[in-house]
Order: sequence, then structure tokens, then C-alpha cells
Amino acid sequence: MRKLSHLTRTSLLLGFLFALDKALAFPRSILIARQLQLTANADAFNSANNLPDMLFALISGGALAMAFIPVLSEYLTTKGRAATWDLFSRVVNLAFVVTAFLACLVAIFAQPLVDHVVAPGFPAPQRQLVAELMRLNLIATVIFSLSGLVMAGLQANQHFFLPALAPAFYNLGQIFGALVLLPKEPYHLGALTLPAFGLGVRGLVYGVIIGAVLHLAIQIPGLVKFRFRWTPALEVRHTGVLEVLQVVWPRLLTMFMIQLMFIARDNLASRLGQVGAVSSLTYGWMIMQVPETLIGTAIATALLPTLAEYAARRDWATFRATIEKAMRVLVALTLPVAAVLAAGLRPLVTVAFHFDEAGTALLTWTARVYMLTLCGYAVQEIMARSFYARKEAICPLYAVLIRMAIYLTMGLAALLLLPQVGAPAIAAAELSLTVEALVMLAWLNRKMEQPVRAWSALARGLAAALLSGSAAYALAVFLPGPGYITALLGMAAGGALALPVIWPEVRLLFRL
Repeated sequence: MRKLSHLTRTSLLLGFLFALDKALAFPRSILIARQLQLTANADAFNSANNLPDMLFALISGGALAMAFIPVLSEYLTTKGRAATWDLFSRVVNLAFVVTAFLACLVAIFAQPLVDHVVAPGFPAPQRQLVAELMRLNLIATVIFSLSGLVMAGLQANQHFFLPALAPAFYNLGQIFGALVLLPKEPYHLGALTLPAFGLGVRGLVYGVIIGAVLHLAIQIPGLVKFRFRWTPALEVRHTGVLEVLQVVWPRLLTMFMIQLMFIARDNLASRLGQVGAVSSLTYGWMIMQVPETLIGTAIATALLPTLAEYAARRDWATFRATIEKAMRVLVALTLPVAAVLAAGLRPLVTVAFHFDEAGTALLTWTARVYMLTLCGYAVQEIMARSFYARKEAICPLYAVLIRMAIYLTMGLAALLLLPQVGAPAIAAAELSLTVEALVMLAWLNRKMEQPVRAWSALARGLAAALLSGSAAYALAVFLPGPGYITALLGMAAGGALALPVIWPEVRLLFRL
């Protein structure tokens, strides 16, 4: 029996750990949703995350981390671990100082930012609550400015276990907030009765802060294992820091544009006059993120250090072949998965969230629209990392500008022309993700001696999606029994029917 490749083993490990994260994140979100329902408080909590999330994504979580890994990988290959940790320390020091400064600015101007940018359509008391929650959230953001880069440092050392485990501990902190800090009445888990602090929606944010501390703490043993030594220096003119900044500034602008789209989403949703619109978009995106994280993010995260090594050695033939195999797997898997989930979603939403009929319908259709973006999102993850591995961060920036223009056009059209449709119409603007992925694929193929192709996988994926989605929907509707049982049976049957169709790509997954 052929041994699994390193990339396959890493992808499967990350898939398992991301599944653990989602196994905690989904109950956490459902628990919060059940307690808050689709109310003004729920919309306030979800809106308050936007600017702190932007700071995290820009300073450490997305901008620096993804651009940081190729530079660290090159340092490890050419200069050794001591020089790598020295550079790592200098970048982390800079990121922490910048994040703390920007967090202070956002805290000072939180109210006008909420009033004019984040949620101008909310009533005044709700906007005040959003500003208060946002200020609390910034504490977690500053902690994440360290933790997000620790993840990048460990991944550059080809250590993925603790960084992938950290989000699960972040979720545990939030679950503690939802079970203990939020409720006014004790929460009963079987024979166990949990105390109640009665802090309301603010308790959820305290849980976020606890989760951020745990997210950082669980990764510290990894730093010890790889003999991390901190350099207490803050020197922007250091050669390595300049190299990182040269790579990172396009990524910084890219992530800024992506985060602006989330802010624009909630801004538009706040103007619909539809209570629960912001929360349904948040929860619908979260539902789509489950398969995307388990398939797309797992493979793409494992792929980046490997692609960076191939690029450093200028082994472009293997570089292209690795991307093509990953693309074939992602396209063939995500299309039927999206179809099956969309077909059987409504009974599961009913059981999980306990919303009323209107709230259940709103969330179901919003999540179904988001499922249309699943394949494009997964391909976009691979394409972006392909350019970052080549240290060509300017291409993803240009691509996201195209995506943003399409997103804002579609979102404004939804608000002006289809306000009665509400949140699902705004969710449809995320189809701009697929355009972004195709644009980057076309640009990458211009740089390759041979183009990256996945046409056969696309054909099999579409056929599998049609077959599996139809079967899942038919069984969910016509099979007798409780709705959630028939939905699960239909989804299982649909997946089984899809498997033979996409079997070549399933086998390829084990040979990445």
C-alpha cells in the first residue's frame, strides 16, 4: 500500500483538527443564537465584531501571517532557526505595538464609527451597545496580534498541530461566556448545574477575551519545542523586517478590502429594516464556512509552506503540478458537498437554532445562497497562496479590487431593487469570490509554462452535484419520519451517490 504523502498527511491532520474546531464553533454559535434569537442584541453582538476582526486580520491573522510564512520558510532553509526566530521576534514586536495603537484609536472613536460606518441603520440605543461591545472586543484583538503570528511561526517550522488546535480553545472560551457569563439563570447540563453571572450580551465578549488568552497559551509549548528565543528589538530597518514589509503591504491592502466587504455587508443589512438580517448573514456565512474550512482551508494551509519551498528552489514544474492536484480535489469535492448541504439544510436549521418560522426561512435561504460560493471560495484559497508562495502579493490585491467592485455593485443593487428579499439577496454578492478565483487562475496560468487545468474535475463535480443534490432533496422531502432524520439520510445517500462520480479526485486527495 502506497504511503500517504507529507502534504496529504498534513491536510488530513488539519482537516481533523479543523473539524474539532467546527464541532465546538457550531454548538457555540447555536447556543448564542438560541439565547439571543434573531433580535437587536444579536445583531449588535455580530456587528461589534467587524472592526476588531479587521484589525486582527490586517495586523496578524491574515495579512502578516500568510505573507510571513514564505519569508520565514526561506530563512529556515538558508539561515537556520536562530536567525528565523530573531526575525520572527522583530516582526511580532512591531505587530503588537501597531495593533495596540490602532486598537486605542478605534476605542476612542468607536461611537462615530458605529454611527456612520458599521451600522448606521440601527436605532441609537442599539448603536451605543455596538460601540460598547466593540471596545471590549479590542482587548481580544490585541492578544490575537501575538497569537496569530505565533501560528505563522510554528507553521513555517512545518508544525501544524498546535496552531490548528488553538481555535478549539478559543471556542471553549466563548462557550464559557455563553453558558456561564451571559445567562441570568443557572444553565443545566444533565446533572451538572452551571453558575450564572447574568452579564447578558456583554458576557459573550468576556468569553471572547478568555478564548483569545487560551488561543495564545496552547501554542506556547510549540515555541518551547522549536527553541524560540525572543529578541527585544523594534527595528523597522532590519533587512528581514523590510523584506517582510515589502511582501506584506499588498497583502495588507488585500485583507483591508476583504474586511471592508464584511463591514459593507452589515452596513447594507442594517438598512433593510429586517430584524435579524445581520445575524442571518453571519450565521449563514458560518454554515458555509464549515465545509470550506474542512476542505478548502485545510488543504490550502498545508499547501503554503510546501509551495513556498518549491518556489524558493524554483521548481516550477512541481509547483504547478501540486496546485493542479489540489484544485482538482477541491473542485470535485466542494460542488457536491454544497448541493447536498443546500438540499437538506432547512430541517437541520429548525432543530439547531430554534428560530420561529420566518427566522428559519431567512437563515435557510441565506445559507443556501452562500453555498453557491463554496467552490469558488476554496479555489480562491489555493490561488491566493500560490501567489504568496511566489512572493507576488500584488496579484491577489488586484484580484480583490475586482471582487470588491462586483460585490458592492451587487450588494447595492440588492438593497435598492430587492429589499423585500432581504439578507439572501445581499448574500448573493459573495458570488464575486468565484470571479476573483477565476481571475487569479488566469493570471497564474500566464506565468506557468503549462497551464493549471481542472476541467475534468469540474465536469465530474457538476454531475455529482446534480445527482447528489436531487437525491438528497427528494429523500428529505418524501421519506417519512422526522424532518432532521430524513434530511440526514438524504444527505448521506446523496454523498454516497456522488462518491463514484468523483472517485478519481478522491483518490488524488491521498496523493497530494
